Amino acid sequence: MTTDMVRVPIPIIPSEEFMNVYMCVVCGFIYDEAAGRPEDGIAPGTPWAAVPAGWVCPECSVGKADFTMVLV
Repeated sequence: MTTDMVRVPIPIIPSEEFMNVYMCVVCGFIYDEAAGRPEDGIAPGTPWAAVPAGWVCPECSVGKADFTMVLV
């Protein structure tokens, strides 16, 4: 007996209720909203939308446009 499985992508929707995690698609660096990035002046609990537009990945120097929200 064979069953064909269909994989359906699950949309990831940013949440204001929970802290989200974003990953650099170039190097894999993780920005966790709960942890923030104090060494860059970004306080814990800072949502991704509030991270300054000019902030860059501390590992590979790409901008926010090269990050994607991930499920953990």
